[in-house]
Amino acid sequence: MKSIVQYCITVASQRNIVSLACLVIVTILLSCSGVKQTGEIKDAETAYTAGIEAFKGEDFFEAQRLFDVIRLQFPTTQYADDAQYYLGEISFARKEYVMAAFNYGMIRRSYPTSSLNKSALFKTAMCYYELAPPADRDQDYTKKAISSFSEFQAIYPSDSLYDEAGKRINELRNRLAERELITAELYRNLYSNRSALIYYDVIIDDYPDTEHYETAFAGKIESLIALRRYDDAKSMIELYRKRFTNGKLKSAVEVAEQSIP
Repeated sequence: MKSIVQYCITVASQRNIVSLACLVIVTILLSCSGVKQTGEIKDAETAYTAGIEAFKGEDFFEAQRLFDVIRLQFPTTQYADDAQYYLGEISFARKEYVMAAFNYGMIRRSYPTSSLNKSALFKTAMCYYELAPPADRDQDYTKKAISSFSEFQAIYPSDSLYDEAGKRINELRNRLAERELITAELYRNLYSNRSALIYYDVIIDDYPDTEHYETAFAGKIESLIALRRYDDAKSMIELYRKRFTNGKLKSAVEVAEQSIP
């Protein structure tokens, strides 16, 4: 900056007042810029305070810049894990859930003793929850969300968010069961009952706690009858009646039973 100012002084002295005006403008701009950059990042505490203010004001670009400064230039200070957490919060607020999950995960990897690990784990699960698609699409993020919520429950069984995690797990498990049911019904519509049985069995074996459990039973009974596996169908009907004494599909099962020779 000093060399530029000296150059402008030389030019101003040799030429005219326009050059002097140029000198004044350049000096002011450079001075203001220098104050902003050095004033905000002279230490971790100052950067953190300014970052929080920017975050609260939803100036996410500036907040991210300041928290990145802390993470990169002051990684051993007491503000480093907080800065990393807020990088996750910024991404979450922007609905950039993949990046948010990465930033939350970095807290657990880089700061394993941080008090923010509990919140970071739950928010990681929430990122995957937000990414989980409808049942007719690939369910990779759904499974990741279930895994993260389950890990949270295992590590923090007494936490106030334990029940909330359980609700999310139930919702997501229903989605996975629905995915299997959609596939089973697709195969039945294609007159491939053998293939449909595979997916009905997945629901019966792996998702007995979901709302699609009874539907899978009824679908399996109908598929067995379509395949003329009457003895197997009778056994499933008997099991259905034991498990669903007041089942909502009781009438449909009775109709299916009447079609058995």
